[in-house]
Amino acid sequence: MIIKPQSKIKDNENGLYIVSTPIGNLKDITIRAVEILKQSDFILCEDTRISKNLLNKYEIKSKLISNHKFNEKKNTLKIIEYLKSGKLISLISDAGTPAISDPGSLLVNECVKNNIKVVPIPGPSAVAAAISISGFSDQFFFYGFLPDKNQQITNELKKISKFNSTLVFFISPKKINKIIPKIKKYFSERKIVICREITKLYEEFLRANVNELEQFQKEPKGELTVVISDRKTDENNSKNLNESDINIINKMINKLTIKEITDLICQNSKVSKKLVYNYCLKLKNEN
Repeated sequence: MIIKPQSKIKDNENGLYIVSTPIGNLKDITIRAVEILKQSDFILCEDTRISKNLLNKYEIKSKLISNHKFNEKKNTLKIIEYLKSGKLISLISDAGTPAISDPGSLLVNECVKNNIKVVPIPGPSAVAAAISISGFSDQFFFYGFLPDKNQQITNELKKISKFNSTLVFFISPKKINKIIPKIKKYFSERKIVICREITKLYEEFLRANVNELEQFQKEPKGELTVVISDRKTDENNSKNLNESDINIINKMINKLTIKEITDLICQNSKVSKKLVYNYCLKLKNEN
């Protein structure tokens, strides 16, 4: 395989710049990002009304081009032509880093195909911000926005619940109460942080054990970033039943319920409840 390195880039060279913008507080923007936006011939943005607030604050006069999920494909050919003619173009989203749960990947891929330079200008990220304050493992899986349909949400949550890592996803405030019962079902015994309005005036971080999670009495405002802790395994638990435990279970299997036997064994042993429960269930089925 031959790898073609992208040549060294100066910030005033033509190409596509993927510029991260604030996720709330307009002060959360890098000096380099402001400089690139000022140098841009065009700035591609999702909503010109939202982007103008940022550009006006930093006296950025570059021309805006609306570029959202409904016209991204239509715009691509024209933008590629601009780039080939030597234009410097920046891509921004309404908040955070473009092409991550936002438009952009289609254009980036076309630039790669046409050997046009693509330059990241890093900055704010709701994902990184949420994980940094969670206290959970920094080994994480980012899902993005959950799907719209109820069954699809169920299927996806069930699937990612098996991952032994911190999990991060976005959810609209209109859907949060609908998925809380599903979270309690598939992420029992884990911890959760629901981040609302990150870096904004009403920033809020709601922490709870998943089993104790309750629905919101009022629909929260602002999109939510949800962080769920990794699955913890008790290292002190034995991975196997010892002979004494097995003898007790065999004697009690027809006298006590599986729950009663599990509680009895685990009071005096470091074996996991799941292991005892499964062994009892196996005996019951054999009988």
